[in-house]
Amino acid sequence: MELQQTTLKDCFILKPRIFQDERGFFSETYNKNTFKETTGLDIDFVQDNQSSSTYGVLRGLHFQKGPMAQSKLVRVVKGKVLDIVVDIRKDSETFGKHFSIVLDDVEQKQLFVPRGFAHGFVTLSETSVFAYKCDNFYDKTSEGGISYKDATLQLDWHLPEEALIISEKDQQLPTFKEAIL
Repeated sequence: MELQQTTLKDCFILKPRIFQDERGFFSETYNKNTFKETTGLDIDFVQDNQSSSTYGVLRGLHFQKGPMAQSKLVRVVKGKVLDIVVDIRKDSETFGKHFSIVLDDVEQKQLFVPRGFAHGFVTLSETSVFAYKCDNFYDKTSEGGISYKDATLQLDWHLPEEALIISEKDQQLPTFKEAIL
């Protein structure tokens, strides 16, 4: 497994080894020992989540607050998404900055999203299956979010506004300043 640093503190890309032949491919998507050896982090992932989306579906930007904050290891099982993370840790040198990456089922890169980050993605292919590991359990009372069209962050979702499919809940999310400051 290869580790690449992103422009955000503590957030990085993991590229697994993929073994291909005429039958298809094999890759190890997660191994606790390899993850610890590669990243230096001893994380206990306790919950796996998976979603299926169609073209243009945007989910996010979501996070959990306080003691229920979550680190995530995200990947695409099928299709292609644009994944965006925002550092919302007020004491971080990269506070308020964001990073985006296209994740797909071809390169099979994974993104490690540390606690204290908002996270969202939009499906760029006809359909996508998105999977992620969390190091803390979901807690409805701890959930938070930031508007996908926040003027301060100026995120580029790679699709025109009219192509986006967004839940009513996500359309009501507050601005970065309202949610964080």
